[in-house]
Amino acid sequence: MPSAIVIGGGLAGLAAAAALGDAGFDVDLFEARAFLGGRATSYAIPGDGGDNGVIDNCQHILLRCCVNLMDFYRRLGVADRIQFFKKFYFIEPGGRTSALSAGRLPAPLHFTESFWTLDFLGIGDKIGIARAMLAIRREHGRRTDLDRISMLDWLREKRQTERAIRRFWNQVLVSAINEDLDRMAAAHGFQVFWLGFLARSNSYEMGVPAVPLAELYSSDAWKRIGNVRLHPRAGADSAAAENGSIRGVTVQGEQQAADYYISALPFERVGAIFPQVEIAQNRFEHSPITGIHLWFDRSVTQLEHATLLDRTVQWMFNKSGGRYIEVVISASRELVEMGRNDVIDLAVRELGEFFPRVREAKLEKAHVVKEVRATFSPKPGVEALRPQSATKLSNLFLAGDWTRSGWPATMEGAVRSGYLAAEAVTRAAGAPRQFLLADIA
Repeated sequence: MPSAIVIGGGLAGLAAAAALGDAGFDVDLFEARAFLGGRATSYAIPGDGGDNGVIDNCQHILLRCCVNLMDFYRRLGVADRIQFFKKFYFIEPGGRTSALSAGRLPAPLHFTESFWTLDFLGIGDKIGIARAMLAIRREHGRRTDLDRISMLDWLREKRQTERAIRRFWNQVLVSAINEDLDRMAAAHGFQVFWLGFLARSNSYEMGVPAVPLAELYSSDAWKRIGNVRLHPRAGADSAAAENGSIRGVTVQGEQQAADYYISALPFERVGAIFPQVEIAQNRFEHSPITGIHLWFDRSVTQLEHATLLDRTVQWMFNKSGGRYIEVVISASRELVEMGRNDVIDLAVRELGEFFPRVREAKLEKAHVVKEVRATFSPKPGVEALRPQSATKLSNLFLAGDWTRSGWPATMEGAVRSGYLAAEAVTRAAGAPRQFLLADIA
């Protein structure tokens, strides 16, 4: 059977390995770290134990429209470990709560009933948002400049109110794409609302893993897929090229060879291993995410999750009975240089503005995770620089959420890139297979 080596054990590399393993390839995946999942993983807090000893590096969510991510979970037999929620809760400082959910009308009108009851928006805000949604339907797939202008440019072109921008568009999109509106190409904002809010009446439903992320890629899950060997703590050092192809990679001083190779490395690391690959690395930038894990001595809320308005903190996730809360801040550049205690104080203080019981509770412990290189920044003009799977080396292919997956840097985008790279391998092997599932619209 043909053989393949995958370098990198994040979601992109795992998806590529799973697809090729299912297709009958003999696959070895090498990952430098001790765990799989890349930036979507979990680990034990040193010196801690019990149920709270394992945390996700950051809360990762998906929507029903993430069809390839769910397909990957089905391949591993863990799709039933994703819990879906049908309501989004928006909370204002002071505690007033609004809920957005689908009603009885068909898509794209399914939010009509709950949308008009949202207390955190005024009537003028809502009318403007409704007009912008109609514009997205009208311009999606037709307007050609959306990769060159920012989402904020487009929103102002559509005369959105400052409150609508701050409390609705910004709140949804910064969390979804991990970038500020003025640094986000409008095409990505369009995609979130087109697929997640307009295409189907259930596509917005939010999936949250019910187990630590690392359990989704456990060795037991991989038993379902034959011919895939996983090698953690085995980072690639270099690759040897000859006559326009890769003839081997060096892993911990030993040469490993296969018929085909997939690099599922971050963009800043590709050149060190595969210097023959030309990418516009200096044109790519990172955008950080900060996750703050807080354990209180009592329950502070019964809500499973909520988006928090008008403050630095953006999302709250109830991880265990209201006592263990994770707060997430996307595009968190202002927190990168902030000290740990200051970040914790900020999170607790702001959380108390939404949930009064926080002010009465004792914080027993806290943990801060700063993913400084969480995603690439999808700035206007960057889309054209994202490379395809194929490279100028005949047997080397690229995967990663920064490649041209058709999606922004999300878990869905990472899996899509892995499937696209696996498809390219099967074409090169003369037995083309299709793994990528089409978007829902």
